[in-house]
Amino acid sequence: MILIIDFGSQYNQLIARRVREHKVYCRIEPPWISPDEIVALAPEGIILSGGPASIYEEASPKTDPAIFDLGIPVLGICYGMQYIVDALGGKVKMGEAREYGFAELHIKNPTSVFHGIEEETTCWMSHGDTVARLPRGFRVTASTQNTRIAATENLTKRFFGLQFHPEVAHTPRGKKILKNFLFRICGCRKTWTMKSFIKESVHEIGALVGDKKVILGLSGGVDSSVTALLLHQAIKDRLTCISVDNGLLRQCEGEQVKRLFKKHFKMNLRFVSAKRRFLKGLKGVVDPEKKRKIIGRTFIEAFENEARKFQGIEFLAQGTLYPDIIESRSAFGGPSAVIKSHHNVGGLPTKMKLRLIEPLKHLFKDEVRVLGKELGLPEDLIWRQPFPGPGLAIRVIGDVTQARLSILRKADAILLEEIKAKGLYKKLWQSFAVLLPLRTVGIMGDRRTYEHVVAIRAVTSIDAMTADWARLPHSLLGRISNRIINEVKGINRVVYDISSKPPSTIEWE
Repeated sequence: MILIIDFGSQYNQLIARRVREHKVYCRIEPPWISPDEIVALAPEGIILSGGPASIYEEASPKTDPAIFDLGIPVLGICYGMQYIVDALGGKVKMGEAREYGFAELHIKNPTSVFHGIEEETTCWMSHGDTVARLPRGFRVTASTQNTRIAATENLTKRFFGLQFHPEVAHTPRGKKILKNFLFRICGCRKTWTMKSFIKESVHEIGALVGDKKVILGLSGGVDSSVTALLLHQAIKDRLTCISVDNGLLRQCEGEQVKRLFKKHFKMNLRFVSAKRRFLKGLKGVVDPEKKRKIIGRTFIEAFENEARKFQGIEFLAQGTLYPDIIESRSAFGGPSAVIKSHHNVGGLPTKMKLRLIEPLKHLFKDEVRVLGKELGLPEDLIWRQPFPGPGLAIRVIGDVTQARLSILRKADAILLEEIKAKGLYKKLWQSFAVLLPLRTVGIMGDRRTYEHVVAIRAVTSIDAMTADWARLPHSLLGRISNRIINEVKGINRVVYDISSKPPSTIEWE
């Protein structure tokens, strides 16, 4: 495995993805991880990520410099390189000229991480500080016009630094550079696949759970469904799945869950009706963070109430994914800025009576889909678009009421029906409707109307860390708009969201 130490870079997820693309497992950990913990993880290599701070600032993130005494190869990227330099006796200062965007990289020593790469190539820079003096034993291996020390290495110690970002697509030879580090320097092997993940996870889950029992919230989404199948393979009937009818699901989702998991997979499945409880808690709440906290808290309460009916239940399982953890990082005190708390990780009470088990917490969405296929999940569910834990509550902007939810459900069903009919469902990361907290004037049957506005959101993405708005055909948008306005009472206007992530998020709340 490869350990990635998080110094707050927006590209941490991308570094991890690039490593896994080479079938090498990796983990992202905060900078305060101890050398003893690192030794216990037994990584073949360590990657120090970039970050927004300056190394000479008092509050800049740092890890224990004892990592350099572990005999493990280290690769520092951007801020990570500057940390290596600073920790080992070199000097970093504010650059005379900042360097952002494309730069021509001149490689002086095409060995080690630059093996097999031409001497002139393009890289992606994003820094304002620069290395002024290298530590003893280091040499310059690459430069750009504005940055004399764009890459460095200490071959004896197997320490390497890159001022640029090899993980982004804008560095065309970046994958090769990382590949060289993984295999030529660290001696990694291509052993991490979904089959190996299943084998290891089944063993770990069995060892953790023992003869106890696990309870899981099964929404019918990809994440919870794959979690259920993985746990079922590991502990069989010691898993009890509970489908909570929170009144915030899309049309017919509850029945679909029943058919697949109770009848087809023969799992222990219980249904809990909690519509009133959720809607009561959400009454009058318009702040999206408060909505998420309330839903998360109510979700846990419903589970604990149901869990009391069983003996031996000690674990609550969740389909938390890596992006969920990172986007909620500040909830754990990490260096990455919080974007929004997630239902799976942001709404847990301080004193939860059930122990948490999250078997997918180090996977990305596309990896979960591959895992689902290996576990026998039906194709239509594998490719089901992501649906947020708080459900339609964060797609009803403003106050969440039964009437507003009903309007949104109907509009959303029409949207998905048309997207699927056009053959675009699998090509889109997400497509959904959002009910806005405003009304506009319209004309229907020669009469004035004053009704709701629905926004259509459709995006393309690989892992939800970034996303672009989908260029849907105008004819399709016209048909969706026409059907929603004609078939859903209470809507007289449809708009299309053409913002990307960043600066916007995929969900509106």
